[in-house]
Amino acid sequence: MQKNSLLALALVTSLVFFGPAAQATAADTIKIGAYLPMTGAVAAYGEMENAGIEIARSMEPEVLGKKIEVILVDTKSDKIEAANAVTLLVEKEKVVGILGEAISGNTMAGNPISEAAKIPSVSPTATNPLVNQGKQYAFRACFIDPFQGEVAARFALNELKAKTAAVIIDIAQDYCVGLGNFFVKEFVKNGGKIVSTTYIQTGDQDFSAQLSAVQAANPDVIYAPNYYTEDALMAKQARDLGIKAPILTGDGAQADALIEIGGAAVEGMYFTGHFHKDAATTERSKQYIKLYEEKFKKEADAFGALGADAYFLLVDAIKRAASTDGTKIRDALQDTKDFQGVSGIITMGEDGNPIKSMVINKVQDGKFVYVTTVNP
Repeated sequence: MQKNSLLALALVTSLVFFGPAAQATAADTIKIGAYLPMTGAVAAYGEMENAGIEIARSMEPEVLGKKIEVILVDTKSDKIEAANAVTLLVEKEKVVGILGEAISGNTMAGNPISEAAKIPSVSPTATNPLVNQGKQYAFRACFIDPFQGEVAARFALNELKAKTAAVIIDIAQDYCVGLGNFFVKEFVKNGGKIVSTTYIQTGDQDFSAQLSAVQAANPDVIYAPNYYTEDALMAKQARDLGIKAPILTGDGAQADALIEIGGAAVEGMYFTGHFHKDAATTERSKQYIKLYEEKFKKEADAFGALGADAYFLLVDAIKRAASTDGTKIRDALQDTKDFQGVSGIITMGEDGNPIKSMVINKVQDGKFVYVTTVNP
């Protein structure tokens, strides 16, 4: 009996002394959600972006006098899981803002949920224009595909001196279909000719039918606006067949895994991209690169930089809004002007789409090498 009484007293004491302390700790924290593909077909994107967010949080761990807690949910590279992740972050975790998703299709699955809850979201790398279309609370840290497709077409025509192009598009991904269409429109408008259009699907490993069509058409350039795995495998098979045309692709292929899978076959591949450390100009980017490379012992990459920028943009908006109210944060995000980001200077344009520069990169000697910068 005496033992039970002592136990009861201990429990009461815990409630008195630790209960309020725990509440105070919760009250001193601001929650930001992140939903990213940490496993599955595009896990490399999630890993890179999460690493960037981690460095960004170490640089700015507090806002409004409170510690920032980032709650990460794995989408498993799946649209349904992406929607479920946003529901969890909004309804259970009560986050004030959301970072993610990495790819366009998954972001389009998540955005309606955060939109309905009036919780602002910032995607690091979802470039399809439909991602934010008609949304008030959806933003991104990256440029959009019409700009990317136009720059790729002009680069093919003017720098690679291509008059003909073959296009290989992953029909299973909104990003790939959209980017391919924007390239084709601009390439043809400026005098180029599309001599072959073929389609693949995420997960394909045999591209012999598509490459046979390319080989027969003998194009000056191959435009393959797909993700890193498919582009790496396609490049290996193209080179094995003796196809020597340069390969041009988009930001979705610029991951270390492309070089790991493709090896020598991806040498000389060109990318329209968001970032290269050699093009970094802001003080924030220099600090970020230093901290990133000290921690991870490798060069800072584009997806990490954009993960960091999504975090910085959201935190800056919370700071300027002086509030955790979703509508006030949303208004501050939309008013972003000349923000000194890791990937460059960012001004938020219409539909939550930033106005910013683009870089052209290429694979050279097993590394991503900076080629040039294209301003909007």
